[in-house]
Parts: sequence; structure tokens; C-alpha cells
Amino acid sequence: MSTDLKEVNKGQKNPRRNTRSREKQLVERLVQISRVSKVTKGGKKLSFRAIVVIGDENGKVGVGVAKADDVINAFKKAKTDGQKHLISVPLTKTLSIPHNVSGRFGACKIIMRPSIEGSGVIAGGAVRTVLEVAGVKNVIAKQLGSNNLLNNARAAVDALDNLTTKSEVAKKRDVSLEHLF
Repeated sequence: MSTDLKEVNKGQKNPRRNTRSREKQLVERLVQISRVSKVTKGGKKLSFRAIVVIGDENGKVGVGVAKADDVINAFKKAKTDGQKHLISVPLTKTLSIPHNVSGRFGACKIIMRPSIEGSGVIAGGAVRTVLEVAGVKNVIAKQLGSNNLLNNARAAVDALDNLTTKSEVAKKRDVSLEHLF
């Protein structure tokens, strides 16, 4: 009977192995851990908030936020939240963005411009982390407004989500790519 089970399992792929390989490809970077407290009738209740940027360094990125009673659980929960909110980013051959774009979240505004090959990621704070995890290698970014790390990271993701390719624009306008140019 055990040989029959082995033969049945040979043909099937292990679903756990596939999810593990997908998780290994994803890179997570911690942006901020902050200690937050809630004042209750019984006193102060301390917990931790984690902001994590997760991506595959090849065009996918997401920002996750979570709270827990300890740092490790907050990080794990933020990581799973980031995996739920992954977006795809169109990249050029030079690993830059296709065009100028801006994004907003709350009081934060991010302006991104493509840059020539070899210039690197010229950005600061959470925006730099988001761009590096997304796989963008040549870009100039400027954050305006608030310096809140979470809002800046989400504004950067919003800007990257607003990117379109030439083929997407042609498809949206119902014209051929050659006719567009």
C-alpha cells in the first residue's frame, strides 16, 4: 500500500514547495518599527507597528503595515500584508521607469523621472527602499510635503502603479503601436 501512495505522489507537485520558492524570491525590507501605546482603564498597553516593503526586485512591489504585541509578530504580519498588496511595475531595458510620474498619498507627493543608465536610484527614505525592492535601478525621485515614512512609501507605490507602457496606451486608444508613433 505504501508503494501505491508513492506512485500517486510522484505525479503531483508539492504545493508547499512552490509557495516556499515564491517566498524565497521575494525580498523584504523593514522601513520602520515603532512602539505605540494605547491608554486604557487598566493602564498603558504597549504594542509595535512595523512597516515592511516587499518585492521581487523584478517589477513587483508592495507595502505592508501591521501591529502586534512583539516585534517579530508585527514584522510577520506586515510581510503578509505586503504580499497581499503587490503591484506590477513596468520597467524599461535600462531598468528605469518609462515616463515621468507622480503619486500622492495623504499629504505626501512623490515625483519620479526616468534617468540614464548608470545614474542609480536618486531618492531618499522610504521612496528609495520601495524603488530598490521594485527593481528600478535608474531613477530620480523627489518627495514633497510630509516626511511620514508610511505615507511616502504608499505614495511611491501609487506613483509606480500609475505607470503605463506604450503598448497599454495603444490598446486603450484602440490603435496599433505603429499608428501611435
